[in-house]
Amino acid sequence: MKTKFEVEVCVDSIESAIVAENAGANRIELCSSLAEGGLTPSFALIALSKKILKIPIMVMIRPRAGDFYYSELEFEVMKKDILCCKELNVDGVVFGMLTPQGKVDKERTKELVTLAYPMKACFHRAIDMTNNYFEAFENIIECGCTRVLTSGKENKAVLGLDNIAKIQFDSKGRIEVMAGSGVSADNAKEIYSKTKINHFHLSAKTIKESKMEYRNKGVSMSDDDFNKEYDIPFTDSKKIEAIIEVLKELI
Repeated sequence: MKTKFEVEVCVDSIESAIVAENAGANRIELCSSLAEGGLTPSFALIALSKKILKIPIMVMIRPRAGDFYYSELEFEVMKKDILCCKELNVDGVVFGMLTPQGKVDKERTKELVTLAYPMKACFHRAIDMTNNYFEAFENIIECGCTRVLTSGKENKAVLGLDNIAKIQFDSKGRIEVMAGSGVSADNAKEIYSKTKINHFHLSAKTIKESKMEYRNKGVSMSDDDFNKEYDIPFTDSKKIEAIIEVLKELI
């Protein structure tokens, strides 16, 4: 039986979403602020993406940057965002919730999974910030999540392949395991060879230059380098096409 590979591309604009689909992505993870690890996108961006795209859309549910321990008010925001996604008939939502002790917040995770149904629920790389990776994996399955995104409790997926391989072996069809963080055409073959996962997550990031003719390089809208004000994050179709070609060779 041939292995079926799926490539998910994380995007934070409608233009990048279209590029990802045209390049052959199987689905997108839609968010805002990729530079901060991805936050919840606007209702308008979700609605327009749903209208234009034909591939499945997973929406990030993350009310702020920083850790994954949320206040009650932040939790209410997450629940309302999930209801908005359900109203727009997106395919699924992506979130992660931890306790202050670094464990999966099972009670609130189960609540979000139930609220999201029949949409799919992916537990994101918050698993990589837990104090017991393998216990967290089992808890995520117990909560009813359909997919987990992980770098194997390391900064990059290629560094966490032993952990990813173990949870893939332990999954036994109970949940989909997807590798993310630093995934590319250069390491996709190694990732598959050592883990046997068939779900790959990447942002395929690049930078395109602003079309602004007048530039005030003495003012920045953030704490970053002034020169970055006119660098626009974008999705590189060639990076997506390249990893797809590598995965085709493995079929």
